[in-house]
Amino acid sequence: MKNLIAFILRYSTWFVFTFYVIISILLLVTGNNYQRSVYLTSANYITGSIYKGASQVTGYFNLKSINEDLQANNALLQNEVLNLKNQLAQYKVLTSDSIMPMSFSDRFGYVSAAVINNNTSHPKNFFTIDKGSLDGITSGMGVVDHNGITGIVNVTGPHMSRVISVLNESQFFSVKLKDTEFIGSLCWKGGDPTIGYVEEIPRHARYNIGDTIVTSGYSTTFPEGIPVGTVLTRVKSGDDSFFTLKIKLSSDFRSLSTVRVIKDIYKTEIDSLATFDELKPE
Repeated sequence: MKNLIAFILRYSTWFVFTFYVIISILLLVTGNNYQRSVYLTSANYITGSIYKGASQVTGYFNLKSINEDLQANNALLQNEVLNLKNQLAQYKVLTSDSIMPMSFSDRFGYVSAAVINNNTSHPKNFFTIDKGSLDGITSGMGVVDHNGITGIVNVTGPHMSRVISVLNESQFFSVKLKDTEFIGSLCWKGGDPTIGYVEEIPRHARYNIGDTIVTSGYSTTFPEGIPVGTVLTRVKSGDDSFFTLKIKLSSDFRSLSTVRVIKDIYKTEIDSLATFDELKPE
């Protein structure tokens, strides 16, 4: 206590000086419109800067939830686009044929999921997502991100699923040159995670460097027209009737974070028809 009193007495002059300065500033600001305006402007700028900095810091920690919301909204928009395409295709059939076609409206749906584990350095790569059978996920469903296809669901648990990545040497995908009927098989041959190959393209097919490769739609895994990659060059093939295209994959597999699983409501029916001959007794 004695030390505190001694400190106050020692610097009492400065305390008095500071007190009078504060009083003077208050009187100056409150008694003059110009000085009050300058003070309020400066105070608003300082507090605004503080709030902006705080908002940026808190916003960084909210990026995950914001990204999840964006992906969910993106999935809804994808559903609407697919439904509109199906309705347009149905309308074209109706205007050209008197027979009523089967409606494909609402055939495909999307389930947004987060990638919780991912590999790109092995010959056969997989990644894990945080959605499973309780979310309606089943084996064989296609998986995409905002750039293009990423894989096919392989194994499902109640809450998580394992996905065969496009970067898997044993997995093939049905694809085609965009706006053509030239079908090929997408595969990965190891090494560079940004490069894929489209095999069995017919020799008479015409293409240009930079052309887009998309899904063919000839399966229940992916709808037609989902981006796969762009043509880089032609690679020599062992079969003279076909050639192989080297492509740059659309998706960046080294930074997968949020994906969407495609649900086809006709998948079970179509798959059962495809295996009918195998199940039929001799």
